[in-house]
Amino acid sequence: MPHKYLIREFEDFVRTSSDAESLMEYVSHRIHTHIPRYNWVGFYLTDPKNPTTLMLGPHTGSFTPNQRISLNEGLCGTAAAIGGVVVADNVAEDPRYLQVSDMVKSQISMPLKAGGRTAGVFHIESYFLSTFGPALEREFVATCAGIVERCLERTRAQVPVMHALSLAHGPAKL
Repeated sequence: MPHKYLIREFEDFVRTSSDAESLMEYVSHRIHTHIPRYNWVGFYLTDPKNPTTLMLGPHTGSFTPNQRISLNEGLCGTAAAIGGVVVADNVAEDPRYLQVSDMVKSQISMPLKAGGRTAGVFHIESYFLSTFGPALEREFVATCAGIVERCLERTRAQVPVMHALSLAHGPAKL
């Protein structure tokens, strides 16, 4: 299984990543490439202008996802609203599922926290039933989400420091 190798790769990448968005792009691409049963991998991020809405973030997959999701709709919006993981072993049996592709059979949505608040959702969909039922799959998704959360916290913490430095020293010279 590529899980442990991908986690190590993500941990190495985050050490040199300048921002959370590049990490999210990397995570989405690498997971989609190396775990064939994960057919769509991506992130929805809390809209800074409307915290009750998630906006599509970096993603990789075989269909076009929803561009925006309210916190009161879909499995992804539910995960963000309750601040907990939401798994659907069979999306056809879950009335909260927002259908984008009739090929999707199961999905997992893992909220991302930063600064004590939900910053987004790490979301994966599969064309196979019960893909995220095994503990190994859930632990993998949770570990990946944790790596992204640490990067979000780090980059969030750097912004006030960088802003304070620019105020003290004037704008950076290129």
